[in-house]
Amino acid sequence: MNYLANFLTGLSLASGFAAVIFSLEGRFASACWAIILSVIFDGLDGQAARRNPVPSEFGKQLDSLADVVSFGIAPSVLAYIFICRGFSLLAVAVLFVYLVCSVTRLAKYNIMPKDKLADYFYGLPTTVSGGILATVILISIKYTRLPSPFIFLPIILCLSFLMVSKIRYPDLDALKQILGRKVLFLFPAALIAFVFIPEITVFALFVSYLIFCSFFLKKFV
Repeated sequence: MNYLANFLTGLSLASGFAAVIFSLEGRFASACWAIILSVIFDGLDGQAARRNPVPSEFGKQLDSLADVVSFGIAPSVLAYIFICRGFSLLAVAVLFVYLVCSVTRLAKYNIMPKDKLADYFYGLPTTVSGGILATVILISIKYTRLPSPFIFLPIILCLSFLMVSKIRYPDLDALKQILGRKVLFLFPAALIAFVFIPEITVFALFVSYLIFCSFFLKKFV
């Protein structure tokens, strides 16, 4: 059993749970950053799991269940409270679609044969969809303070569709191949940008993955 990977999964789950608590308390920026922190822990636990010579079925299932909370439930609760601040049947329906798509995405990943998961995923990873939703809310908090269902709900539906689509997105190993030595220049630039405009920087990273990576992946598969 890979204890390090499972520990990191636990940290990802804790961050997702914290995001739900922050959302219920109306601390929306904290909730968004908790989701983003969960994305980081989820990436680290995946890297730790790959270093384990014996795959852990327990760790795989634990990771998926943690992802349901951190990137399915937590973003849905955050978006609903932030957007509506009161009951809205339309928002409930849209966010339920988002939740169902995120759970479906994780279930499909779990049953996908390993030979079909070489260097890429089918459908947008739930980590990216949750991260995009969190950063959109962060930008709204800082620059507009005017949450509008007419802006957020279409974005949520689009993310839902991408999660269950057949579009291929690279995993971290393939991403390293795509970037190559460019990462030596991109990482410092991103770090400097994060210091001054953290919300926009993180949003740009997620959206860049969503838009560009599926095209670059064609060179490697």
